Amino acid sequence: MSLQEYFDIALIITSIALIASVILQNKGIGLGGLTGSDSGSVFTARRGIERTLFWITIGLSVLFFTLTILTVIASRV
Repeated sequence: MSLQEYFDIALIITSIALIASVILQNKGIGLGGLTGSDSGSVFTARRGIERTLFWITIGLSVLFFTLTILTVIASRV
């Protein structure tokens, strides 16, 4: 396997993990947004697992961005 294929596989795995982490963060919003009610007006601090999930999402997004740039560079070589 070439380096390009490894980057592609890593990019797919990272994108699936990033999608899952974003969906898990939005789990607490509920269906209030569908009816037009404002569920985002109350500020709550991130604690415990919410904070950890927040930082995991940031890390995955940085990894996704880096892998995307590396994939483009590897495809040009």
